Amino acid sequence: MSKTVLITGAAGFLGSHLCDRFIAEGFQVIGMDNYITGDQDNIHHLFDLPNFEFIEHDVTNYIDIVKPVDYILHFASPASPIDYLKIPIQTLKVSSIGTHNLLGLAKAKNARILIASTSEVYGDPLQHPQKEDYFGNVSVIGPRGVYDEAKRFQEALTMAYHRFHGLQTRIARIFNTYGPRMRLNDGRVIPAFMGQVLRGEDLTVFGDGSQTRSFCYVDDLIEGIYRLLFSDHILPVNLGNPDEVTIKTFAKEIIALSGSAHKIKHQPLPEGDPLKRQPDISLAKKILNWSPFIQRTEGMYKTFNHFKGVSKSKLSKVEHKDFKKHIKL
Repeated sequence: MSKTVLITGAAGFLGSHLCDRFIAEGFQVIGMDNYITGDQDNIHHLFDLPNFEFIEHDVTNYIDIVKPVDYILHFASPASPIDYLKIPIQTLKVSSIGTHNLLGLAKAKNARILIASTSEVYGDPLQHPQKEDYFGNVSVIGPRGVYDEAKRFQEALTMAYHRFHGLQTRIARIFNTYGPRMRLNDGRVIPAFMGQVLRGEDLTVFGDGSQTRSFCYVDDLIEGIYRLLFSDHILPVNLGNPDEVTIKTFAKEIIALSGSAHKIKHQPLPEGDPLKRQPDISLAKKILNWSPFIQRTEGMYKTFNHFKGVSKSKLSKVEHKDFKKHIKL
């Protein structure tokens, strides 16, 4: 009999790609999302499949699944500044109450659970590149603290369930990831730049553009998550691409890719925006035999071609959804 996996945040960017991967591997997949930041279009192609079931549900509410569940992947959370600054309370709740509910479900089902943490647990790092044993430099009360601290608490709660209840847990610290199905207006740098190019605008670089990021293509990340779930490693593991680039250089690459004559305009750096971000993936290489192999030029080409095909409504600068109508704060 095939195993059953529950994937929360299933209609989101990473969650939908995870649904595809586990279906391809022969699993029975239960997708769960409340569509706050997810998009049904990301999983619409799965609805008629016999091994896919979807439940519209907010994980901060009690979760009741009657059938057996073997694995849980918790990817429900706002993941971009434009989202978690709009809905800060829900962002805190989904990684605290939501994680608590899913850990309890995993305990009841005797299931293994993998939680999606983030490189944001390192804050604006004083160590470069960032290794898993670095404790971070995070502003608890800054505007980004609602996301950073929620994820740090999520890791602590997960380890508590492992140590106290013996639960099988895995923790993925995910660095900047990109690819098809990102929302063009979600505020992250890759969709922001591509959205501006497709709208005929100049590219906005915050600060002088010397801050760095490391971008991992989604297919590489999904492979790392899959390997981590079935590994024996309990402590957090960095998953990302260590190929570091400055934001200004990256903006020039997007302009060249688009074949346009757009210019770069500068705006003040947002409060709490990290100046450096680069993963040390030595641990993932060692225990998972994993490292990304898709080059940025190839990944950006695929992503840009995907975005060129989205509807005009999704090219808008502002997300018009009123989040407060969809959630209980």
